[in-house]
Amino acid sequence: MVQRNPIARLRIALFGLLLLLPAAARADSLDAIARDYVRLVLEIGERDSGYVDAYYGPARWRRAAHARPRTLDQLAAATESLQQRIGRIRAPQPSLDARRKAFLAVQLNAAGLRLRLLRGGALSFAEEARGMYGVELHPQPLALYDPVLERIEHLVPGEGSLADRVDAFQDRFVIPPDRLEAVMRAAIAECRRRTVAHIPLPPGEAFRLEFVTNQSWSGYNWYQGNYRSLIQVNTDFPVRLSRAVDLGCHEGYPGHHVYNMLLERLLSRGRGWVEFTVYPLYSPQSFIAEGSANYGIELAFPGTERAAFERDVLYPLAGLSSADAEAYAALQGAMRQLSGARFTIAADLVDGRITREQAIALTQRYGLLSRPRAAQVVAFTEHYRAYVINYGLGQAIVRAAVEASASTPAARWSAMWWILSGPTIPLDLGLPAAVAPAAAAPAPAAGTPAATAPPG
Repeated sequence: MVQRNPIARLRIALFGLLLLLPAAARADSLDAIARDYVRLVLEIGERDSGYVDAYYGPARWRRAAHARPRTLDQLAAATESLQQRIGRIRAPQPSLDARRKAFLAVQLNAAGLRLRLLRGGALSFAEEARGMYGVELHPQPLALYDPVLERIEHLVPGEGSLADRVDAFQDRFVIPPDRLEAVMRAAIAECRRRTVAHIPLPPGEAFRLEFVTNQSWSGYNWYQGNYRSLIQVNTDFPVRLSRAVDLGCHEGYPGHHVYNMLLERLLSRGRGWVEFTVYPLYSPQSFIAEGSANYGIELAFPGTERAAFERDVLYPLAGLSSADAEAYAALQGAMRQLSGARFTIAADLVDGRITREQAIALTQRYGLLSRPRAAQVVAFTEHYRAYVINYGLGQAIVRAAVEASASTPAARWSAMWWILSGPTIPLDLGLPAAVAPAAAAPAPAAGTPAATAPPG
């Protein structure tokens, strides 16, 4: 019989105990958690159409998720397990690893809440804003926006309701369908030219442009990996000239296309962080993505530069007279002061305090939209719920963060690059709680896309 010394017997016993432990407890790391997080997100996407906004990781992971997705209950348990694992990871403060850990933690928290909804649970609008997007929301009473409506009355005088008058006035600036592609490409090209002057982009980056219908959004960026995007513009309603720069910057440069490219180049490829090969739509990542994409419009076109570019380039391309361009720009600026009203209406609709018909009527009044356009906005809210806060509120928080730390245009672009190129979460912007934009706030020089702004 072979005799073993006490040290040897102890080693064998410890090894046996180690084998009994879960793999995560034996040798865990941010890399291991990130791999399991990607698989989790892909499987949630099999249970929730539209949850995965972009994925360009290993194809075998997507095939496996499609072939063998766990049940919603199993996914909820897996999410909780990952949350516990991330809580046990130690990362020195401050460090990039600490930021990475915080990113994974908030993304997992959002995934858990999304699964709660999918499993039939209830979440208030405020709970979604807090848990899925990382901010506290305090909507303003709609009556606070009435003075803005009174000012707009003087900008668009006449008979009939204010919404009808504003809608009719804006329809004078519709881009003819046969000129729409040329106008959009010119706007995107200018957005790109202004962006590459400050942010270097990967060689070979490009996008495809498509025009689609039957959507609740006005534009969408489908990032496809390898520095390529598909940008879609919805033509359910005639596209007005003000949307060209909005969509060009928001969906393209320095918006979603640039944000996704930087994450791919610097994090998923540069550092091997696989969590950035997947983008779950209902997450704090969308607060950063949408807020920076909206702020990117005014960053790229500060002051009067947007109005000048539209007058000198886009109006002629569209075959439109620029005689009323100044009045149109003034109206757009005034209407941006109504953006916070959308959050109040959305919160009341999601929480059941108003009906769909009431939401449409209020959106007509405070969004100054025709009934069909207002119905599209409400359809967006019904589908995406608290996601709507990511636009105006996200823009306000990104603007505040950038402009509090940077006083020159070059410094603002540098601050924007920091936000876009790292594992940034809302808390990193220094404003963990926020109030919906108040009607009394001055309008920015260039601003938020209209109420049908796109999720992506």
